[in-house]
Amino acid sequence: MPEITYADFEKVDIRVGTIVEVLPFPEARKPAYKLKIDFGEKIGVKKSSAQITTHYTPEALLGRQVAAAVNFPPRQIGPFMSEVLTLGFPNDDGSVILISPTQPVPNGSKLF
Repeated sequence: MPEITYADFEKVDIRVGTIVEVLPFPEARKPAYKLKIDFGEKIGVKKSSAQITTHYTPEALLGRQVAAAVNFPPRQIGPFMSEVLTLGFPNDDGSVILISPTQPVPNGSKLF
């Protein structure tokens, strides 16, 4: 990967939000959930599709804070419009582990 400047990094708006709704997404090509994530008053509630079914149940996701890039353009995924990119890392088998703060922070807080 090429080096970037701090100004390049600042172009990606990564915020924390709380998952407030989790629905199955049977139309997705790979197993996924449809999420609604609350990013606070300034950004509001946004939708995201996430392939995180291996390690997370809907019950475990509700109320969990996650990191997401909120300034990408919306992306059509089958019949669903994803508005933010929920962030995670692949583990050894390639399944996604979500990025979450280790302590509660206000929804909408920006990563820096």
